[in-house]
Amino acid sequence: MGKWTRRAFITTGVLTGGALVLGVAIRPGNRARKVKGMIAGEGETVMNIWLKIALDNTITVIVPHAEMGQGTHTTLPMMLADEMDADWNKVHMMEAPGNKEYANYALAKGFTIGDKDFPSFLIDTVDGVYLTITKQMGLQMTGGSSSVRFTGNLAMRIAGAAAKAVLLQAAADRWEVPLEELEAKNSYITHPASNRSEPFISFAPQAVELSQPAKPKLKTPEEFTLMGTSLTRFDVPAKVDGSAGFGIDVSLPEMKYAAIKAAPVFGAKLKTVDDSEIVNMRGVHKIVRLDNAVAVVADGYWIAKTALDKVKVTFEETGNETVDQKGIYAQYVRDMEASLAGGDEEKDINKGDAEAALKNSGQVVEGEYRVPYLAHATMEPMNCTAHVTADQCEIWVGCQNPLGFANSIAELLHMEPDQVQVHNQYLGGGFGRRFVDDVALQAVHIAKEADCPVKLIWSREEDMRHDFYREANISRFKAALDSEGKILAWNNQYLFKHEPPEAPHIPYDVANQSIHYAMSETHVPWGYWRSVDSSMHGFFTESFIDELAHHAKKDPFEFRRDQLSNAPRFLKVLELAAEKADWGAALPENWGRGISLHQCFGTIVAQVVEVEVLEDGVKVHRVVCAADPGFAFHPDGFEAQMESGIIYGLTAALYGEITIDQGAVVQSNFHDYQMVRMDESPKIETYIINSGHYPGGAGEPSTPGIAPALTNAIFNATGLRIRELPVKNHTLRPSEKILG
Repeated sequence: MGKWTRRAFITTGVLTGGALVLGVAIRPGNRARKVKGMIAGEGETVMNIWLKIALDNTITVIVPHAEMGQGTHTTLPMMLADEMDADWNKVHMMEAPGNKEYANYALAKGFTIGDKDFPSFLIDTVDGVYLTITKQMGLQMTGGSSSVRFTGNLAMRIAGAAAKAVLLQAAADRWEVPLEELEAKNSYITHPASNRSEPFISFAPQAVELSQPAKPKLKTPEEFTLMGTSLTRFDVPAKVDGSAGFGIDVSLPEMKYAAIKAAPVFGAKLKTVDDSEIVNMRGVHKIVRLDNAVAVVADGYWIAKTALDKVKVTFEETGNETVDQKGIYAQYVRDMEASLAGGDEEKDINKGDAEAALKNSGQVVEGEYRVPYLAHATMEPMNCTAHVTADQCEIWVGCQNPLGFANSIAELLHMEPDQVQVHNQYLGGGFGRRFVDDVALQAVHIAKEADCPVKLIWSREEDMRHDFYREANISRFKAALDSEGKILAWNNQYLFKHEPPEAPHIPYDVANQSIHYAMSETHVPWGYWRSVDSSMHGFFTESFIDELAHHAKKDPFEFRRDQLSNAPRFLKVLELAAEKADWGAALPENWGRGISLHQCFGTIVAQVVEVEVLEDGVKVHRVVCAADPGFAFHPDGFEAQMESGIIYGLTAALYGEITIDQGAVVQSNFHDYQMVRMDESPKIETYIINSGHYPGGAGEPSTPGIAPALTNAIFNATGLRIRELPVKNHTLRPSEKILG
């Protein structure tokens, strides 16, 4: 079986009609015993791969996700513990090892078939299919706002309920009482009729020998005791007192440090290395040549970097040395127009007859929008510590896919994946960047040659110029309006398509829609960036919707509201945001208010932004965010993620821009890739709607809507329509307000 990509797996799952499903019930002699040696200490009973019970009745929840500030290490244990009726004060968390037994099949299930229901007899029949494929993919991913909505709902809750079911059955068997007379509460099984009560651990050895139900009874929201509350997070105390361990904090005996310099033009190979100035430099141990880079290993990072700066390096030419940003956009336009003229575009949505409706309309509005390349710019620079011996490799890293990293390293070293151990750390920001294993592979290569543990740290310049970028893109629109301001037709052409697939789709009631896309190859590496395609399409579509409102001479909120007759859930979110933001209320001079609405990863978010346009730029004063995630399992954590996504998206909207010149990235550090700082942060208000729909994600859904709400507010204040980000590239002048 060849290597699978994540997209290939998802596509295959869809094409099979969702015929695959799996449970988390672990049968005796199966996976519980396989993982016991990895996760259990003396006297601990492994109930299933997701939980173990110790002799003191404490419960440890095994979480197959990284913690990068999103609260996964708390919310997932809450979901399991609630279904198990465990005492939260006796619940601990352990991150799952990067092992194939912890391949995240629940996540794969969620991405392919969502919450589709199957009979119990089918679950046990096909669970091995998902597991086999996710093992092959090396899928233990943290991303796609999937931890709670998929792993939590489709694994953790079921695991907790299934464990409780067999504990109750074991107690009924021992006490010889009817099962229905027993209760589970606060990690105890009780029999009220006889006043007997014993802790879970008393029944665990017997319970683990029973067959856990594939479809145990789950609680309704009215029965939740932990879910829906804002319990103290497991990761917060250590982050407050400084004891939290991030990848860059790792220190090992006899460890050396490495600095690296890669080819400035993506794809170029190393040609010559002149290290004559540093061969006898004190503290320098080794110069390592990689395929496209050179590294220096030394006693300390600063020694390594200082030495590296003295190494003279040349790289082979690739043919991309003349590529610049202007040329990339020109290529985009050519490819879009050629694809449209040749009729070989990919269709996304084809509903009604948009072409005819546009042709017959008396009012057609057109617009073109552009966004630049974006770097991830995580606060913790890319790093990895590696130790390679003859028959084993260990790495210490903060990553978003430990199992995938282990598989890649094993392939590099010609080892078996079981010979590679990934010690995953807290992530100082991920946003998709730490899903890529490039720095880990470099560290392993260097450590193998250095013959000692090596911590590779990328400089900020290396980090900025060798990222996997959110792509630059262009989106073109044509829309027809009737005499009452309703949208008759919607035509949208854009470039590329990644995830989520619904990113360019609109919730508005438009009978005639043609949404289509073209492709255009560049040498700039692409990678997942927070909210992926939605980060672009939120800006594209909600900016153009605002343009349509202006042409229809309608208030932007009212215009959207009037187009949502068939989308009551969207309408409720939009109306709540407008209400809480006091939409329509008077603003001070040179202020503006803008609104947006977007859904991604199962969560609908509306945002209202208030800005003040100053002589030297724009000040964002207030952001009101209304969100419907179906259910917020940890409300405080959900609110924090809305705030985080807004700040991240605001940084990109105001300042974010990676440009290419002579085939290489121009920007190098925070002086020319600016961040929103604390004194620029607006007041953010978040309002949650628990609608009861299938739960959506939290980490990404607030990012797409901030850019259009911001630029729509700027238009409201100045009359200037910003169609290309970032805002910093535009001259803003206060003027008369436009439309409410």
